[in-house]
Amino acid sequence: MKILILGAGRVGESVAESLLSEKNDITVVDTDGVRLRDLEGRFDLRGVVGNGISPEVLAEAGAADTDMLIACTSQDETNLTACKIAQVLFNIPTRIVRVRSVALKSHAELLSDTGFGVTHAFCPEEALMGYIGKLVTFPEALQVREFAQGHVALASVRARGGAPVVGLSVADVRQNLPHGAVRVVGVYRRFHHEADRLVPMEGSTRIEPGDEVFVLSDKDYLGDVLAAFNRQVGEQAQPVRRVMVAGGGRVGMRLARALTKESRRFQVKIIEKDEDRCVYLASRLPSDVLVLKGDATDETLMENENVEDVDLFVAITDDDEDNIMSCLLAKKLGATRVLALINRRTYADLMHGTQIDIALSPAQATLGELLAYVRQGDVQAVHSLRRGVAEAIEIVARGDAKTSRAVGRRVGSLRLPRDVHIGMIVRGLPEPDARNTNGSEAAERDEEESEDLVEVIVPTSGTILQSNDHVILFLPNKRLVHEVEALFRVGVTFF
Repeated sequence: MKILILGAGRVGESVAESLLSEKNDITVVDTDGVRLRDLEGRFDLRGVVGNGISPEVLAEAGAADTDMLIACTSQDETNLTACKIAQVLFNIPTRIVRVRSVALKSHAELLSDTGFGVTHAFCPEEALMGYIGKLVTFPEALQVREFAQGHVALASVRARGGAPVVGLSVADVRQNLPHGAVRVVGVYRRFHHEADRLVPMEGSTRIEPGDEVFVLSDKDYLGDVLAAFNRQVGEQAQPVRRVMVAGGGRVGMRLARALTKESRRFQVKIIEKDEDRCVYLASRLPSDVLVLKGDATDETLMENENVEDVDLFVAITDDDEDNIMSCLLAKKLGATRVLALINRRTYADLMHGTQIDIALSPAQATLGELLAYVRQGDVQAVHSLRRGVAEAIEIVARGDAKTSRAVGRRVGSLRLPRDVHIGMIVRGLPEPDARNTNGSEAAERDEEESEDLVEVIVPTSGTILQSNDHVILFLPNKRLVHEVEALFRVGVTFF
């Protein structure tokens, strides 16, 4: 696929790196020639210096025969204008736009094909906030992702000695959990001083303390499932109550507002270096959010603010080093869990598995939305895992036994790549455009009835795939995705 990316900043670089690994033809446009030369030196892509709202620049970048435009500069105005130009002058089929303005996101008619010519709009800050919000809801998790319209969740969790299922074989895990819709799809283990490695997923594989376990579960029971891996027998749950945020930028502000809006059970503090920004935050946030001017790497400040009582410390400034150091300091002083936002991939790799509980890359939280549009076949959701190396995808099985290599066949007979596992099948989901959207009592009744028909299946080798099944797969290496897509692709005939 030929893809044109506007903006060579952090988001643009992350998007380009991920899409290049899937053998796409990438061109990046930016006004910073030095930045583009750096990208060209590190990646196999083409850079064009210029403004993305110039038709001449877009033409030079090859917009006339481009399949997809991803406008992800830091300015909403540039992204939206470029998108409209791409639609009117170049007829680019898919036009994806980064939008930072909350006001724009609330007007769907503007972010549409008839408005600014937008196929899909995404907001990295909003994605990050949602990502962190799930970790507040499920404090034992390292990562939580949703599939099948929210019916199924994939979570990663650190196995802890003394937890009910730690020490059991993978085959025995499900039998020892109170709810049946659970499957372990990946186990990563650190051997001596080496990097984590995927453990072969066999029924006899045992869960050991310290393992990073990826588990699929019915969303309603995810909390109990995570506790079985991470909470010792008899240990009471410790929900997140006190949250400290280092960094009062867009994400920090949105997170504080969301936590206080959801309920009054959260005590939120924000630490911000810039005095003017502190004044702005104090004027825009609820009065029960405490805004502090200071540096989160200042040990005296952290001690005075009782960081040892904090359930979750979140460092989300623009500086990777500050985020790492403040998290390490917070952990040393007694914070229960710490999360660092880290843009540089090498830093994130170094911090994984250390005293920092969660090293979060912004690209990891955002890329899934974009990848679902790049993928072939009927891919409904894509989530990037383990800093972009692994993936979990949701794909809809279409066709019949004559036109599909998957429909009408047993799971055990499918020619899946090695180490790729079908974790869950969700049957009976309504098509997105088949839902009643009138907002009436009838619509609510129809939705409740359709929910009752949804079936979450943990497949065995004998399970037969049906047309319209939503199949959730775990891929330890994203390079395997093309083989998976080919398996589920519908042909005119299949013999």
